[in-house]
Amino acid sequence: MREHVSDLSDLRGDCERCFGLCCVALPFAASADFAVDKAAGTPCRNLQEDHRCGIHARLRQKGFTGCTVYDCFGAGQQVSQVTFGGRDWRTGPREDARRMFEVFPVVRQLHELLWYLTEALTLPAARPVRAELDEALRKTRELTAGTPEELAGLDVAAHRQEVNVLLLRTSELARAGTKGRKKDRRGADLMGARLRGADLRGASLRGAYLIAADLTGADLRGADLIGADLRDADLTDADLTGAFFLTQPQLNAARGSAGTRLPGSVARPGHWTAQV
Repeated sequence: MREHVSDLSDLRGDCERCFGLCCVALPFAASADFAVDKAAGTPCRNLQEDHRCGIHARLRQKGFTGCTVYDCFGAGQQVSQVTFGGRDWRTGPREDARRMFEVFPVVRQLHELLWYLTEALTLPAARPVRAELDEALRKTRELTAGTPEELAGLDVAAHRQEVNVLLLRTSELARAGTKGRKKDRRGADLMGARLRGADLRGASLRGAYLIAADLTGADLRGADLIGADLRDADLTDADLTGAFFLTQPQLNAARGSAGTRLPGSVARPGHWTAQV
């Protein structure tokens, strides 16, 4: 059970307050996820002058599934409206645009950490490390408020490593109280694995490769899913109640059903409905 309901609203993408940064700053390559190649800093061919996607309602049909599973954790509106004070990259100085595209991925990583830390603070088992979590949350928020120059020069990998140590400790505390064998599958290669009905209660699946794994009816209650690759994983009728460090992008990349039980921090993907 969660200790309290956290407010994650500012850590969800708000495209209305963003200048389409994910559609410009990030690169992608022609693949099963993207229909074409695009270089970093180059606007996607589907991006309109008003920063809206011209094929938003048909992304999957047009071969842009990767766009439908992406979430910036609110970094887009943070960079657009706070870091650059509402200055549009289309009309501002070229140097501002270049720097905006440079810092967007940095802020996205910081916001992802904010998501994990905010969720960690809702876990009753995390009380022994609550003070450290609070401090890490404060420090990370402070970093997101930096100037473009400060953000560009930030060693975000070092900060992620520092926070990860704390999140790992939180995971150990949370999973200790979960019934089950608490399997350690950190970084495991479970691509295409047959895990139908598997008992994965309290398991550590941190960074596990679960691409196209069959998790139909699996029990994932209280599992740590931070960084798990769930692309095309089948979560039909699986129970993820109490699973933590699960993000919307992970869930959007998976398949599921009306019978899939989810934690309250994430929403049932719209494309699941069409599959059931």
